[in-house]
Amino acid sequence: MSIIIMILLLSILVLVHEAGHYFAARMFGMKVEKFGFGLPIGPTLYEKKVGDLTILVHAFLLGGYVSFPDDEQDSDLPKNSPDRFANKPIYQRMVVISAGVIANIICAFVLVLLTAFLWGNIPSGKYDIYINKIVAPKGESVWNSGLKAGDKILEINGTPTDRGETLLIFAQKSKKHDGKIDDAIAQQNYERLKKINPAYTQDETIPQGAVIELPAKISEKEVKLSKNEIVGLQKIKDTQVELTDEQKKIRDSIVDKKIYESDGTATLNDIAYAISDTARPIYIKVLRDGKTINLKPVYPDKNGKIGVEFSAKEVLMPVKGAKSAVVLSTKYLTDQTYLLLYGLKQIFTGQIPLKELHGIVAITKIGGDTIGKAQDGIFYGLLLTAIISMDLAIVNFLPIPALDGGHFLFLVIEKLRGRPLDEEKVNMVANIGFMFLIILMILVVFNDIYALITHKF
Repeated sequence: MSIIIMILLLSILVLVHEAGHYFAARMFGMKVEKFGFGLPIGPTLYEKKVGDLTILVHAFLLGGYVSFPDDEQDSDLPKNSPDRFANKPIYQRMVVISAGVIANIICAFVLVLLTAFLWGNIPSGKYDIYINKIVAPKGESVWNSGLKAGDKILEINGTPTDRGETLLIFAQKSKKHDGKIDDAIAQQNYERLKKINPAYTQDETIPQGAVIELPAKISEKEVKLSKNEIVGLQKIKDTQVELTDEQKKIRDSIVDKKIYESDGTATLNDIAYAISDTARPIYIKVLRDGKTINLKPVYPDKNGKIGVEFSAKEVLMPVKGAKSAVVLSTKYLTDQTYLLLYGLKQIFTGQIPLKELHGIVAITKIGGDTIGKAQDGIFYGLLLTAIISMDLAIVNFLPIPALDGGHFLFLVIEKLRGRPLDEEKVNMVANIGFMFLIILMILVVFNDIYALITHKF
């Protein structure tokens, strides 16, 4: 049922977008031939004539459209008819092209405002993270850190902790024996090795059976992550170097040992790299009984776990009256729009790879889970729908042929040059843009299905 509800909510967004185009066109006296749900690919599931408008529902439901006589080769409306889209003033055509985007923006705000009134709350986007209990075996570093059940985590490695995934990300990035190290640590360890084993040079192969004394291990530096890296808006930069298979083999053979017996293939430099791959410390600041406490460092195991159970509770902003609802709704939508625009920038600059792009299948799955599992799931579903509506508005207004933004750009060019563009060339560019969108859609659906199969979400 929750999946069906999410599909219905998404269908409303398509209806709203196309209704924006339709009513704007009718306002200026333009004739509209067709109002379509889905794209005209494959069979048509439903078709009905209402007045001079044909309503269609296509099997390929990902999208929608409004068709003008200008788009239909078999239209019986004369070429010089004032009811044609192309024969209207440019400003009217610009309004009609923009109306779908404007309708989605209005819809997004209305959905957030409706949630504010019905729920009496608006999510802040921030979470309070609490430790429920420690489950690590006795003797692990978490027991010696001073961390206790009931502690509220404030910071990790100096980064404010207001997201549920922050602790998990830091733990994964700090895990023991991850096969990556900093060159500076390796150089430091080489100097320490050389001091107690002066007989060998840095790249000299150590004879088989020779014994190398090992210095006490030192920890790698703590991981530093920005807020944008934590929320996934910025790719986490990895400046470390990866150990070779030989170096990893040495690392595994000297766990808890003070000496290394050469197998005749290693160098002092290899050993330096091997002993440099340890765990990274996690420095946690907590709030306990009203007091801020800096704990001793915690070290994750090789699986990136520190051995705690925790809970994340979203901080809600209470709505107090109509003015408060409008202010909080505006802030929520503004914040989410910034994240959408920032994410779009990261995609176009290559910071977010194409394999991480997801679409309608993922949205339906995640939205359905949100509605079905969360205590106030329906409200989170409405908010997710509002964000998707805003995303639809932004993406549709990109200057890509076949999208509203592409058509708007054609009108701007027509206005600047003072005469209409060549219709055949415009149609050719639009068709290329349409094929690009179809290919992109196929890629996104593939990503969604692969993510479902691999239980990514």
